[in-house]
Amino acid sequence: MAVVGTGLIGTSIGLAISRHGITVHLLDKDEVAARTAAALGAGVVGASDEPVDLAVIAVPPSAVGDVLAEMQARGLARSYTDVASVKAQLARDIRNSVDSPSSYVGGHPLAGRERCGPLAARADLFEDRAWVLTPSEATSQDAVNRVFEMIALCGAVPVIMESRAHDNAVALASHAPHLVASLMAARLQHGSREEIRLAGQGLRDVTRIAVRDTGLWSDILQANALPVAGVLRELRDDLTTLLATLDDLSSAPQDMRSQSLEPMVDLLNRGAAGLAAIQGRQAADRETHVEVLVAESPGQLVRLLDALKTFHVEAEDVVPRHSPEKGTFSITFAVPAARAGQIVLELGRAGWNAESLDPVSGARQQKIASVLTANSARLVGRTRPDAHSIETANRG
Repeated sequence: MAVVGTGLIGTSIGLAISRHGITVHLLDKDEVAARTAAALGAGVVGASDEPVDLAVIAVPPSAVGDVLAEMQARGLARSYTDVASVKAQLARDIRNSVDSPSSYVGGHPLAGRERCGPLAARADLFEDRAWVLTPSEATSQDAVNRVFEMIALCGAVPVIMESRAHDNAVALASHAPHLVASLMAARLQHGSREEIRLAGQGLRDVTRIAVRDTGLWSDILQANALPVAGVLRELRDDLTTLLATLDDLSSAPQDMRSQSLEPMVDLLNRGAAGLAAIQGRQAADRETHVEVLVAESPGQLVRLLDALKTFHVEAEDVVPRHSPEKGTFSITFAVPAARAGQIVLELGRAGWNAESLDPVSGARQQKIASVLTANSARLVGRTRPDAHSIETANRG
């Protein structure tokens, strides 16, 4: 593989792929960034002498088309993808500027951090996260399959979308929230020292994703201006209603305030419903359960709970059941389906008696670890599975 652009996303891809024993070639106009990524273990600096299977263009959206055309002219790879968070305008640009659109498939991993640059990269950044692909009619199946293989090795879940539908979705789910966080953060410039000292976790949560890389985000918002503007107009309408309600409350007599509260209560209820919808979808992704048997002897349960922290499973997430006849605890916890097999495998290697439970029937899937091992060997062996088989594997 090759990664062109060694920022947060490009370096994280390099780290995720390199751990499977695959050589990743790192290219960046900023040599310090490329060498930093290499020093972290993301790959080796410089292009391969022969075309690689897949090149990831990890540069700002406005630069993807030119960089893709340049890399194709150099013969860097057999297939290409990108990681830009805006797809529709990019698809139009590529149709008009690239000689071989069949070797390219648009991509966008829905993962990131509030920090940027190679030092912020993580090999597990994409695990259990959606990775959108936006193939065009011209995209070849070989290109799609190679990107599916990369996504599987990164531990992400592939999602196929049309470019415009993708842009509308990220306007609501990502771009507008980043702007709202920045608007709130901008208000802090006008706060007094005493007011800022009172900032707690709530304010930190609201402003955590405020834009820091203003150049990149100016690029993103320029390319997705219309959908983002639509979301912000709806937000403006809600703010107008809320402001009118607060103005009425500030001037209404005490005995009349209950009527003035209704629009604000309705808005808060809609917010609670939206939050519940997100949490419900997240809970649906944690449908697969893992069960571990623990001997009833001093220290064993504590040792298991410590081991589960490696998989981001906390003590409050587990359900213990006790069997007096067998003298064992049965510990059950929910995990994303895509991770269940790997967790069972690693717990087994550590000496625990673990198995996965089918989320619908409750049937025990004792062979899941061996199946996962076989699939991992096939992927690392660099065979070319078709799109359906990779998507099925990622869905658990």
